[in-house]
Amino acid sequence: MHRLLTMKRLSILFLSIFAVLLAGMFAYERLVVAPGDRCEAGGGWWDPEGKECGRPISIAELTGRPNPGERAAASAEKNRELVAIEASLASQQRARDADADRQRVALAAQ
Repeated sequence: MHRLLTMKRLSILFLSIFAVLLAGMFAYERLVVAPGDRCEAGGGWWDPEGKECGRPISIAELTGRPNPGERAAASAEKNRELVAIEASLASQQRARDADADRQRVALAAQ
């Protein structure tokens, strides 16, 4: 009698199915799970639907505002800048006033 599933064929069938499942498991790990783990290890956010690794962006980079820790230094810098502008405007005003006084004296002398 000739049997289809002998012990030798069953063992080969089992080993081949086991090998295919094992290869599938390693492929799934390598292609699906590993990129997310690498992204998260690098400090990013993994999006499994789009398979994209997002990097966090500081609000300060987008708006140009200083970080909260640098706020006092930025405020002091801005205050120095405003004082310099006010001093410049005051010197310009004094120069205009002096020029107007000189012109008045010149007109009165005529």
